[in-house]
Amino acid sequence: MDLKNKNVIYVGGFGGIGFCCCKTLLEQGVANVGIMDVVEDPEMLETLQAVNKAANVFYIKMDLTDMVNIEGAFTEAHDTMGRFDIVVNGSGIMNEHEIERTIQINLIGVIYSTFAALRLMDKSKGGNGGLIVNISSIVSLDAYGAYAVYTASKYGVNGFTRALSDPYYYSQTKVSFITICPSTTETAMIASLRMDALTTFDRMPPLPKTLCNNQSPENCAYNLVTAIKTAKNGSVWILSAGILREYHYPDI
Repeated sequence: MDLKNKNVIYVGGFGGIGFCCCKTLLEQGVANVGIMDVVEDPEMLETLQAVNKAANVFYIKMDLTDMVNIEGAFTEAHDTMGRFDIVVNGSGIMNEHEIERTIQINLIGVIYSTFAALRLMDKSKGGNGGLIVNISSIVSLDAYGAYAVYTASKYGVNGFTRALSDPYYYSQTKVSFITICPSTTETAMIASLRMDALTTFDRMPPLPKTLCNNQSPENCAYNLVTAIKTAKNGSVWILSAGILREYHYPDI
């Protein structure tokens, strides 16, 4: 996919990965970037606009716990842009003791956001097709006991996204779906986590190798955008230690 003059929606665009990804997309010539997040960050918005002054960078409030708000946010963005070419669902939280909220934001919110975008992108219903990118996690491929609730939410994202990438649906909607599975990324969210909120129990097993391969948000964003450019329907991508590779599920 050529990114030049594309219209992008990034849900969670003020997060560490989200901000860097929006910056990279703007550097590669996208025309519009709509950032949907629960709280506006005017400083980040101004910084992103300065990256590409010819582009239109704007903010729309989105609460992933409110289905009506999600629908309204996408309708407002569509009225502003006219079409979506790329939608990235990148919001997420980690708190093993807020079970309902974790599942609501990490999985149910992604489901509602995906369907709200698909409704406006579906070529069989007057849309232009495009690409929806759902950001999962490396733990969705290699479960870690200390993050049981978070892991469950991300397993759900993988299954949901892969189901929608069925060639039967693509033949009608012309909307591709890809899943992104980053390893530990050095973001403000990770730095601010309290250990008692992070773990399912009061003790935790040793970290697996997959969670020790830390990466910067800049490296993660660069590889995320590279995966976006492939637009390979149904593909699953691991972003770990600054390296991008496609993951293939084993045959049953």
